Amino acid sequence: MPLCSGGAGLRRAAVMEATELAGHISAGVIAGTVVEATLYPIDTIKTRLQAARGGSSVNWRNLYKGFGGNLAGVVPACAVFFALYEPAKRILLPDDGDRLKNSDRTVGAHLIAAASAGLAASIVRVPTEVVKSRMQTGQFACARGAVWHIASREGIAGGLFAGFGSFLLRDLPFDAIEFTSYEQIKLAWSSVGGHEIKQHESAVVGAVAGMLAGAVTTPLDVVKTRLMTQGGMSGDTRYYKGVTDCVTRTVAEEGWIALLKGIGPRVTFIGLGGGVFFFVWEGAKKALGVDKRSAGSSMTRGDGGGDVRVNS
Repeated sequence: MPLCSGGAGLRRAAVMEATELAGHISAGVIAGTVVEATLYPIDTIKTRLQAARGGSSVNWRNLYKGFGGNLAGVVPACAVFFALYEPAKRILLPDDGDRLKNSDRTVGAHLIAAASAGLAASIVRVPTEVVKSRMQTGQFACARGAVWHIASREGIAGGLFAGFGSFLLRDLPFDAIEFTSYEQIKLAWSSVGGHEIKQHESAVVGAVAGMLAGAVTTPLDVVKTRLMTQGGMSGDTRYYKGVTDCVTRTVAEEGWIALLKGIGPRVTFIGLGGGVFFFVWEGAKKALGVDKRSAGSSMTRGDGGGDVRVNS
């Protein structure tokens, strides 16, 4: 059964006015910024643990290194994600009122919406992640210098977009798992409780979904980090030739356990991040009046859905 008919999809897309979409984008940017500012040190520790080969020591100082440059990428990435995600969800979700009974269709809608939005946002996310990872591991002192050096010495495709394939390999499954888990748990929670999920409950559900997605995708994150952090000011030749080579060398030299490096900080970071994000995001949506507009649109469609998206 199709997720929606063409005519119905177009009508529902038209329901989301520019002001409503702007509210969703603004709420997502606010929540994403708060998460980055709060949990960036944990992400730095995770990156340094994953980048260390063999018995290399890990630097525990300057845990906010690269934060400014990363934030400059987080804001547009969140904006791009929500600009695509919210309309896609509005189009794809079933229009017959009971989304819990039609869980197979809602799962498909959430998977497609999240993966599509994540793919578009990756154009901003990947260069940001490359610069952030290089700065976190101490290769560069400032974001501007890192961008100039990587682009001029290593190129755009091979430098700023290094590890693009591994990034998509990690982030698209991550977005799909985290988002779909959150939405399905939320639907079940609301059904059992007999009321719409509350703000503090969203934080709990988001944390659980984030921890699950973070744990499952840790091996992919290790590969992504190692591909993105090779190179640097010294002009070292690239140690890994690609995703397959990185996995093969890592396992051969350090064992399978190396693919789980940083899983503790990663799961902690993403779990806390999911909780913080949803708590702030729900509050921002209420403050911006997005909930009221979404509720009004849902009523015209005959369903009781709210709009919630987890940040990755």
